[in-house]
Amino acid sequence: MKIKNRIALYFTLISTTMLFGVLCMIYFAFMKFLEADFFERLTDRTMVTAKLYLEADEISRDALNTVRQQYLQKLNGEVIRIYDEKDKATFIGDSTQFWTKNVIEKVRKTGKIKFLDGENQVVGIFYKDNQGDFVILASATDQGSHNRLAKLLKIMVGTFLAIVIVLLISARWIANKMLKPLQLFTADVEQLNAKNLAFRFKQPKNKDEINLLANSFNNLIAELEQAFILQKTFINNASHELRTPVTRLMMTTELALSKDRDTDHYQQKLQEILGETEKIDHIITALLALAKMDLEITSSQLSTVNLSGLLDKITEDWRHKHDLELILNLQINEGSSVNVLANATLLQIALDNIIGNAFKFSNNQSVTCTLKQSDEFFILSIADNGTGISDNIKYEIFKPFYSRSKEKGLEGEGMGLYLTAKIIDLFKGDIKINSNQPNGTIFSISLPKL
Repeated sequence: MKIKNRIALYFTLISTTMLFGVLCMIYFAFMKFLEADFFERLTDRTMVTAKLYLEADEISRDALNTVRQQYLQKLNGEVIRIYDEKDKATFIGDSTQFWTKNVIEKVRKTGKIKFLDGENQVVGIFYKDNQGDFVILASATDQGSHNRLAKLLKIMVGTFLAIVIVLLISARWIANKMLKPLQLFTADVEQLNAKNLAFRFKQPKNKDEINLLANSFNNLIAELEQAFILQKTFINNASHELRTPVTRLMMTTELALSKDRDTDHYQQKLQEILGETEKIDHIITALLALAKMDLEITSSQLSTVNLSGLLDKITEDWRHKHDLELILNLQINEGSSVNVLANATLLQIALDNIIGNAFKFSNNQSVTCTLKQSDEFFILSIADNGTGISDNIKYEIFKPFYSRSKEKGLEGEGMGLYLTAKIIDLFKGDIKINSNQPNGTIFSISLPKL
């Protein structure tokens, strides 16, 4: 059974059970009210009977006629008996015993009784008179109340069935409306596959459980997408970077084995093979470091980072550890909060990579770091006095293993700016390059204000 059908069924069962209980309470309360009211009417009958037959000699004729007029209208199946001290029926003319001596004696002892005898209701009173002590018993069937209760029962049954049908239809409509986002979510799930990991679930406007579920799935898919990207990137990088040294290694080996050569030539080829093997080792080490760093980036926890304090720390580190001059220029309004949502360690790695390249490609000349702010962003500019970057390679330098270090006779594996771009992207920021070749390079980083 589908969830919406179960919800509709459970809601209807609970509602109808409560309704059934309320209707039963109303029915039985009304029945007891009518029963108590009829007992009161029978009690009045016994008192009227006492006035008619036992005290008729003590009241005027007009009063007696009035009492008789009140008594003319008989109740359905009405039976009244007056019993004397010998428990014999008297006065009325019908000497039928009708009630047992036990009932009559019970009235004498208690003074007044009420009980049900099948469909009949019975009332008995003990009445003292100057003619003696008497027991008066009256019995009748409250047919009018039975008819009213029967009609009430029919009305309640009809109302109950109508409400059950309305509740079932309403509950199904409500359940369908409530679970509509879940149905849409299920339809979205069917579209998801390994080739469509960029897909994201639509989140309902209501902040309910379905919204939380969609958000959790989106986070999970984002992590899976990143894992697939890392896997693909690792494979592509490995195949691309290892292909060249492996090819050279094979060619050198084949060339060495193509014919007999002297010992010096073999040693030369072995040295070349060793050099290519070392390159392969360095590439593998770099790939593993890159994969590890990518995992650390994707699993990092973000928190509030004071950008001004972090820049002060970076400036001191470069001054004391490397004896290099990093000029910090803060153009921030006094008293402004300079906080961003980031990971302090990763952000420092990103900035150090850019600053390190600035020093490296400017022959360790001073580097200027300027912090400004706009309405929504903090803008950090890192300017060097190096040779600059040509426009045709501005976007190439953020790719893994791309490096100009060898052209300049410097060391570098080409991973620093790649990691920097990923870190800045993780913090919802942006990085751009402004080059005034040959007068230097300016890296501009924008980070959202917290």
